[in-house]
Amino acid sequence: MSSLPAETPIHWPAQGPKRALPPEGPVLKDGARARIEANKLAKRLRRQVGQAIMDYNMISDGDRVMVCLSGGKDSYTMLEMLLQLQAKAPVRFEILAVNLDQKQPGFPEHVLPDYLRARGVPFHIIEQDTYSVVKRVIPEGKTTCGLCSRLRRGALYAYAREHGYTKIALGHHKDDIVATFFLNLFHGGKLAAMPPKLLSDDGDNVVIRPLAYCRERDIAAFAEHKAFPIIPCNLCGSQENLQRKQVRRMMEDWEREHPARIEQAFAALTNVAPSQLADPGLFDFASLGGDAPGARDWLIADAAG
Repeated sequence: MSSLPAETPIHWPAQGPKRALPPEGPVLKDGARARIEANKLAKRLRRQVGQAIMDYNMISDGDRVMVCLSGGKDSYTMLEMLLQLQAKAPVRFEILAVNLDQKQPGFPEHVLPDYLRARGVPFHIIEQDTYSVVKRVIPEGKTTCGLCSRLRRGALYAYAREHGYTKIALGHHKDDIVATFFLNLFHGGKLAAMPPKLLSDDGDNVVIRPLAYCRERDIAAFAEHKAFPIIPCNLCGSQENLQRKQVRRMMEDWEREHPARIEQAFAALTNVAPSQLADPGLFDFASLGGDAPGARDWLIADAAG
């Protein structure tokens, strides 16, 4: 297989035209109908993942992709979609599933290795006791998510850097991205979300989110159909007042009353008009109007006085 330049857009395999069942077709048994619906769901998720990978050039020929597997529905689904696409992709890329064992009490250490061995997926378990660090640093009852995620991210980034993985795949989906946007809007005072692809702060890792176009409800249905061995996160406990959970409840209310609102919010993140906002670092408002050089110096002097 010929090698492609790093920035060459990758045309991922299309799923072909959809074929609707005849309106007066035969009545299907529940099992057969469930299989048809599950197959349609899998195709939709695979198509959305392939489209996201193509739109953002997430994976190139020769990439070594470290798939971060937490044991939750999102990361299982991401791994499954990438494995299916890997089998028919026009480029060759490597997949390694990586899990961070944070040494939480009662964590079922055998579940992920057993599952990955059965699927024939190469994997590595990073053992790092972040649980004790979080419990020692964060007072009882306070939010642990921030510190936990930073420690987890640091461990994963370090492993990818040390072992030469070119992409780090995370399982965030469209609902996560929109929720992060509203969190930053309401609580952070900035317009920011989770980009489908980014360069990490240390400049050493490229992070991709192949599920960026996928809705959480579809992922949950797919995970239930596949009967993934889900491992719940018990570190956070039941912190019901977390800001993220408040935002998610708001989004769930919208979903019931205005089903298209989440899709519209995500569409807005891909259609930004800098001149219609108010960030002078993003758009050159100062040059509008043709002021002569130094015309506004009196404002600086007035402010200093």
